[in-house]
Amino acid sequence: MEYHQEEMDELIASLPKEKAFLAPSLCLYQNFWFPVTPQPKTGTTWLKALVFSIVNRHRFNPSNTPLLASNPHELVPFLEFTLYANNAKPNLDDFPKPRIFSTHLPYSCLPESMKRSNCQVIYISHNPLDTVVSSWHFFKSLVQSENQPERSMEEHFETFCQGITGFGPFWDHTVGYWNESLEKPHKVLFLKYEDLKEDVVAQVKKVAEFVGLPFSLGEEKEGVAQEIAETCSLRKLKDLEVNKTGKFMPNFENRSYFRKGEVGDWVNYLSPPMVACLRRIMEEKMSPFGLEFKTC
Repeated sequence: MEYHQEEMDELIASLPKEKAFLAPSLCLYQNFWFPVTPQPKTGTTWLKALVFSIVNRHRFNPSNTPLLASNPHELVPFLEFTLYANNAKPNLDDFPKPRIFSTHLPYSCLPESMKRSNCQVIYISHNPLDTVVSSWHFFKSLVQSENQPERSMEEHFETFCQGITGFGPFWDHTVGYWNESLEKPHKVLFLKYEDLKEDVVAQVKKVAEFVGLPFSLGEEKEGVAQEIAETCSLRKLKDLEVNKTGKFMPNFENRSYFRKGEVGDWVNYLSPPMVACLRRIMEEKMSPFGLEFKTC
């Protein structure tokens, strides 16, 4: 459906709103909170680097990869924050094939044309305990750059548990893609950040298989998957000059996308009552669908 700007403004004005962190407001649409800024820190940056390298491995190698000069978010642009935000009708032919884009939209909110097409979706999620901590650190870096007052972990945790975060509730967003991956494994690949940390090479091979570009026997012998994993390691990406300076978007410094990247860092920030609260939510909202996460 095509909307005129006036109709869009009227629709947005009619939606329930809540005060947002670092944004004028969050709007409730189809049971999800839509922000001006995305829900971060589930492994998106790392996944973008890996997928870009996998599908372009015959064009680039570690010595000439565009990752050396561009942040992963520039190479795999967001549909809602980059592509369509700057142009209502972008010319997709301007992008070389295979075309790779990203989005934070819930599966239920994706255009029907995308769901019906041959487009494949690779989704990555992070255990909620680490996600809430990582997103708090991410927002702290933003408020420091914007000279705004910081919000405590307790405040951030409360809104996270209420589901009032960008594209939240987090569990509804995650379960939506999880269920689709079970029903349509050829269409949606569901990855967990924890599995990437445990065996990134195995996950690289899984992604390559999923997109129809499996590693050949020759590539296996040459260790191409291992090479991609090393080139895209968080350590390597974090040390690149492009990711130490500059901004991906006006409020988002490139360096803010790279912190520890550890699983289990939540033990240093969440109190026992906070952990118990979030585990109850995970048990109620995720476990019934068979979705479990390693948390340490």
